[in-house]
Amino acid sequence: QVQLVESGGGLVQPGGSLRLSCAASRRFFSGNAMGWYRQAPGKQRELVATITSSGNTNYADSVKGRFTISRDNAKNTMSLQMNSLKPEDTAVYYCNADLWVGPGLFNNYWGQGTQVTVSS
Repeated sequence: QVQLVESGGGLVQPGGSLRLSCAASRRFFSGNAMGWYRQAPGKQRELVATITSSGNTNYADSVKGRFTISRDNAKNTMSLQMNSLKPEDTAVYYCNADLWVGPGLFNNYWGQGTQVTVSS
């Protein structure tokens, strides 16, 4: 059963923008931060951005000032607005979050990933 579904990836020219969305089938657990990660070919998965339930954000140095993470707890969604995209941003992007699975229980989930390609 899929719990997190990403969308919004695609091909974009350098300098362009994309908005990624992550929809959860369950409520977000508010005790931990959630975030976006990416994995480029031949590289390890890396943190892109995280956001807490109170809205505190954290970004990788490589995306600061260009990417913005947000969340809508009422809709169980999380987004990543990516501006001024560079070829080095090319990767598969994954969302990650803790979701309630029962009274007092939560599990950590990864989405299936969405491809972002920045190329002219």
